[in-house]
Amino acid sequence: MIDAEASPDPRSLLPLPQAQFHILVALTAGDRHGYAIMGAVEESSGGVVRMGPATLYGTLKKLVDRDLVEESDRRPSSNDDERRRYYRLTGLGQAVCQAESDRLSTLVSIARSNLRPGLA
Repeated sequence: MIDAEASPDPRSLLPLPQAQFHILVALTAGDRHGYAIMGAVEESSGGVVRMGPATLYGTLKKLVDRDLVEESDRRPSSNDDERRRYYRLTGLGQAVCQAESDRLSTLVSIARSNLRPGLA
């Protein structure tokens, strides 16, 4: 795990692999369990990105190891399945997600400007 006091500059962790960014974006809406993350990724991508369990849980492990995501003890209800593991963004994860969003937004703006001169 990354020492909280020695957290890296979020921009130093960019660019993020697609799966990592999709998971971080899914967690911006709040704590989610694995299958809810998969559903959110599929929904937010209009069905273009479908993440299987191996990709999801392998990527979550990497995000936890990098201190971008952590497991949450919070449960939406007392009768929730105890086997479910919930995840949430850390402060560093939020900063990295914002930095990647900004980076991609800038890139999209450049592409639009170059592809449609005078309309951007």
